[in-house]
Amino acid sequence: MDFTKVTGFMESLQNAGIPGTDLAIYIKGKEVYRKQTGYADLESKTPIKPDTLYPVYSMTKVITCVSALRLYEEGLFTLNDPLYNYIPEFKTMNVKTVQSKGVVQVEPAKNPIRIVDLFTMSSGITYNFTPECEKMAKRTKGNYTLKEFVKALSKDTLFFEPGTQFHYSFSHDVLGYLIEVISGKTLGEYFKENIFKPLGMKDTFFKLPKDKEKRMVSCYEYDEKTKKHNKHKTLPLRFDLDNKFESPGGGLISTIDDYAIFANALCAGGTAANKYRVISNPTIELMRTNHLDETRIKDYDWEHHSGYGYGLGVRTMVDKAAGGSNSSIGEFGWSGMAGTFVLIDPAFDLTYVYAQQLLPSREEYVAPRLRNVIYGCL
Repeated sequence: MDFTKVTGFMESLQNAGIPGTDLAIYIKGKEVYRKQTGYADLESKTPIKPDTLYPVYSMTKVITCVSALRLYEEGLFTLNDPLYNYIPEFKTMNVKTVQSKGVVQVEPAKNPIRIVDLFTMSSGITYNFTPECEKMAKRTKGNYTLKEFVKALSKDTLFFEPGTQFHYSFSHDVLGYLIEVISGKTLGEYFKENIFKPLGMKDTFFKLPKDKEKRMVSCYEYDEKTKKHNKHKTLPLRFDLDNKFESPGGGLISTIDDYAIFANALCAGGTAANKYRVISNPTIELMRTNHLDETRIKDYDWEHHSGYGYGLGVRTMVDKAAGGSNSSIGEFGWSGMAGTFVLIDPAFDLTYVYAQQLLPSREEYVAPRLRNVIYGCL
């Protein structure tokens, strides 16, 4: 395979304001292409290297969902179980409804939040930092646990009836707390014992170790008018060793190599190269099945996700024509806010993991083009 076109596209991204990029492509779990461009830190001219650490943001969600599905495979919950069976604070919920003339009315929810609603972003929860969360953050001086955060969320009004709409949200954060409740471990402990350590993922964590700080990228914002980058000031605070919060929806740091170990295991039917089984192939098939009905899929209207449905925490290709995509039906994965991206395609035994560090990420430009260029080289 000749990946010259991929190299050309990667090198062109600096013209789009992206400081640095890293891409690894795997066929049958074997690396067939690797390329870095640009800088991890523009001010010091530190180049992107194979062991550069990135905040993967929402790619954390895939690890959270897979971890929850491990518990599902143990028979510790079913997808249709009401959430309140495990987290009683969610038993009595209210929903905001908009009446005629824009009058907002709060009514008791008719439907319980089911566990599947957390996976599919259909819980009625939003991505707003709600009034109860603000009170909790003030009370804890901003250093709160996942348990404290989720219990604050449970006190607020839902945005819609559970199961009726798709709305990107803190749903996977609640799912992460469910893992804590069922397993009796903190999320970080569960990840380490069941995902990171057995897979050999030595560079994936919620808190940035002091001895690895120099390997962490600087994240940037880009001014299209001035063509200048401004370093993101608050990002390092998320990964401080004293920060209690382990965000199931966006808190992990990782490298391309580490995340690829996890992604390649999913591509290979759930079993990694070292023979450790993460989850089963039937469960992966369930995960990459579109779970949105005709009503909810209309809410999943992100333009660069055209052609995709949404499974149990992952996008999944359902219509190549609608997506203008040369990828396979059923290829799946997710992305992160600063531009990290993973695609897993069992039909081609293909996995690729891409990383960069720009906010906003320009994913709508980069991701579909990179996908089409890579498949064009196969």
